[in-house]
Amino acid sequence: MATRIKEKAKLRAENSEKRPRCVAKNIRISPYKVRAVLDVIRGKSYNEAVAMLKILNKSSSLPVLKAVNSAAANAENNLGMNKDELIIKECFADQGATLKRMMPRAKGRGVRILKRTSHITVILDSAK
Repeated sequence: MATRIKEKAKLRAENSEKRPRCVAKNIRISPYKVRAVLDVIRGKSYNEAVAMLKILNKSSSLPVLKAVNSAAANAENNLGMNKDELIIKECFADQGATLKRMMPRAKGRGVRILKRTSHITVILDSAK
């Protein structure tokens, strides 16, 4: 049953993605709002994306900026890449856990309010 476990783990590690990435989890902004910002920076160079995120007037631009900077730091420190040569290859926002709250309404009723969270993933790649 448990034959070649070490060999399989070694192969899995070799085949894993070698691109720098960052995953910011449980960000208290709806994924719908985060995707609007991610669509703006997708495919841009690292420096251009950072400049856009700093001037963009959206609430989700700060968490996305932190994720992009973290992915760039991972590229520089873990993989020895240069920040100036990086481009944003992939970026997406998935839905995280939803916080369920109640709001009192008329005649003793209650309405559920869904406070959505998102997981932001940024994957960088070398421009060359």
